[in-house]
Amino acid sequence: METIIQSLLFIFFLAIVIKSADYFTEAAEKIGLHFKISPFIIGVTIIALGTSLPEVATSVSSVLKNESSMVINNVVGSNMANILFVLAITAIVGRGIKVDRDIIKNDLPILLASTILIFLTTLDGVFTIPDAIISLIILLTYTIYNAKSHRQIDPQEKRDQSKLKKETKKLGFKQPLIMITSGVALYFSASFTIDSVITIANIFNISTGIIAVSAVAIGTSLPELAVSIIAIKKGKADIAIGNITGSNIFNILGVMGIPALIGPLEIPQEVITFHIPALLLVTILYIFITIDKEISQWEGITLLMLFVAYLGKTFGLI
Repeated sequence: METIIQSLLFIFFLAIVIKSADYFTEAAEKIGLHFKISPFIIGVTIIALGTSLPEVATSVSSVLKNESSMVINNVVGSNMANILFVLAITAIVGRGIKVDRDIIKNDLPILLASTILIFLTTLDGVFTIPDAIISLIILLTYTIYNAKSHRQIDPQEKRDQSKLKKETKKLGFKQPLIMITSGVALYFSASFTIDSVITIANIFNISTGIIAVSAVAIGTSLPELAVSIIAIKKGKADIAIGNITGSNIFNILGVMGIPALIGPLEIPQEVITFHIPALLLVTILYIFITIDKEISQWEGITLLMLFVAYLGKTFGLI
């Protein structure tokens, strides 16, 4: 009975984390438009951060509860889920995805470099404050580059933001209040989510890392999945590529970097020997299948099969 209750609490609080992040991001976007911040800068900062807020919230909470090893599991698991699950489902449902040349030229190399960086900086079993500072400097540089490069955003997004801009000429107290309330809800729901993870791990006598790299990672990847599904409905499945790639870059550089400023992050041995090398290989595979500027439906199916195999290996089933 306790197992069922804790599992339901985990799902409930994780859902609040995701929904709170959604409200927080929407309010932040409206406030940004009210103060005449460039729509593209909002896109590459607030929106990119918004889809990764669940990972940030649960990771910070993990460090505060002396479970810092969950951070790397959450990051690796989330990035694996983004490529092997979210991208796979998008390619399957969308019957293939066209990949923009700009993403191949600019974003994918940064993603690979970030993954190599996390591989090298965790070999000693700890992710230190200097490692965090380096990661955050790279993330800031990447964000500034995006803002100054005048890269185009989707026309539909431009129309949506133009409409929002008209609606937010008079800001009032509503959006700041929503942002503050959702931020508080995000913090506490993330804390309760980690409590549930720890309790479930104790009940089943398994490591919190396994739950973090699977259930928490998949759950916190739901915003990316939602964005991808919406993109498919709008006939813009290729937007998912930018969303997933940007989210993975932020996960590595930001979700690792921000919590590590509080204190060094512990890196378990199995993460060093299996999970991070697996992520590096999957990232290389991701880049390889985009060389022809398209991810086919069959490639999506292959990615999904690899995800099932990865979860099977994680749980010791294969």
